[in-house]
This record gives sequence, C-alpha cells and structure tokens, in this order.
Amino acid sequence: MSSPEPFGTRLRQAMDARGPLCVGIDPHASLLAAWGLDDDVNGLERFTRTVVEALADRVAVLKPQSAFFERFGSRGIAVLEQAVAEARAAGALVLMDAKRGDIGSTMGAYAEAFLRKDSPLFSDAVTVSPYLGFGSLRPALDQAVLSGCGVFVLALTSNPEGAEVQRATASGGGSLAQLMLNHMADENAGADPMGPVGAVVGATLGDAGVDLDINGPLLAPGIGAQGATPADLPGVFGDAVRNVVPSVSRGVLRHGPDAAALRAAAERFAEEIRVAVGGA
Repeated sequence: MSSPEPFGTRLRQAMDARGPLCVGIDPHASLLAAWGLDDDVNGLERFTRTVVEALADRVAVLKPQSAFFERFGSRGIAVLEQAVAEARAAGALVLMDAKRGDIGSTMGAYAEAFLRKDSPLFSDAVTVSPYLGFGSLRPALDQAVLSGCGVFVLALTSNPEGAEVQRATASGGGSLAQLMLNHMADENAGADPMGPVGAVVGATLGDAGVDLDINGPLLAPGIGAQGATPADLPGVFGDAVRNVVPSVSRGVLRHGPDAAALRAAAERFAEEIRVAVGGA
C-alpha cells in the first residue's frame, strides 16, 4: 500500500491554489442569534451548513471549533461529522480545533478520533496542547504521519493568560514556548516543502520573541475580532511568514447568513493577507 501524501505537501498546494486563509467555524450562541437562528441543534446545523457551502470550495482551510458542537451532545457531534465530510469533499482541508492534550493511551484515543482515516471525525489536522510534556503528543504525531495528516501544537497563544505558562523559563533556559518550538523543528527536520507539525502562534503578539523557523506551518489566530490585522503578520512572523496560515472566525462569520456576503468577507481577508505577505 502506498504512503499517503504528506500533510505539508497538501497544505502548501492548498495555500498556493487558494491562498493561505483559514476560516473558523465557531457557532457561538451570540452568532447564532445574530443570524436569526435558535441556539439549538437545528440552528447549529443551518449555521454550519451555510458556512461550509459558502466557503469550502474556495478557502484553503476550514477550522471547526469542536466545543461549540460538543455542547449539543451526540446530535451536535453528528452535525460536526457531516460538516467535516462535506468540507473535505469540496476541497478544503479541515483543521479540527480540539486542543486535546493527555498522556499514553488517552492521547492515542484522541489521535484515533481525529486522525485515523476510518473515524467519523477524520480531519486533515488537529490542534493539541503540549503542556503535559511534548513527548505526551507522540501518539498523535505518529498517527498523523501514518495518515498523512498534521498536528498543530500550541506554542504562543493569543490569550493574555497563556504567557504565565508559555513565557515561563524552561529547565534548560529560554522560554517554555521556545522549547516546544524546538521540538517541533526536530519533528519537521528534512521535510519538503514543510513538515506535518505546525505551531499555533497568535497574530496579536507583536514581536513573538522566539525562533519560528520550524519548517512547518504556523497557525495565526487573532485576526479580526481579537484585534490583529493581516498587516501585522510580517512583524510577528518575520522570515517564516510564508508558512503562516492566518485564521479568521468572527471577522468572516459576522457577515452571515448571506452566503455571498460570507464569500466576499473571506475574499477581502485573503486579498489583505496576499498584500501583507507580498511575495514571501
């Protein structure tokens, strides 16, 4: 049996063809209300289907936030399963924003849930937390390579509370975030055009103050409602900006439920990103 095409290759192809924009699917109760939908499974399904139908054939990455589906129980998970399948069928890569982190067999079970090809929630990538030790992620890292998927590891997040852990000094010196980035670089060594292990680095950070050259993708949340703009990307990511996948959620979603307005908002952000990163 042939090996699957590596995630780094698939992501680069999608970014080159569609631009690097990632749009979150975050069905907050407030967004459902703004769209004139009830905060129930029917509202969730209409919201999610509208976003997928409007954007999955044109953006590189769609990023459903698992928690907003989980809060409705099994029926919410069923909506998520359908959304993942339909988005992937339309050509978007699906990044499951689950931020899972555990050890041993439990981490292995999370990896199977999101990265095993016969799973109902099989996605192209998943977000994970390394703060039980980077080695705790090994089941997810191994499953990702086996399936041709990616793993995005929290490094320097856009929430202000994250600094008390991520900026703490590691035992060997330097920040804990830099130690995690070094591990990611080791995992991606030798990959071309980039490896399967990405970092989550907030676009709101200004000068990140770390070495982001991990030879892997850099998911950049914080653009739009959290205050960052595409113009901020070169200052945060420097020479690594070519591998940045800027993520926008509310900045696009607030334009719904009209599909044309959602597409127009995504296209505006995509063009602003192209201008900001230039020929990087």
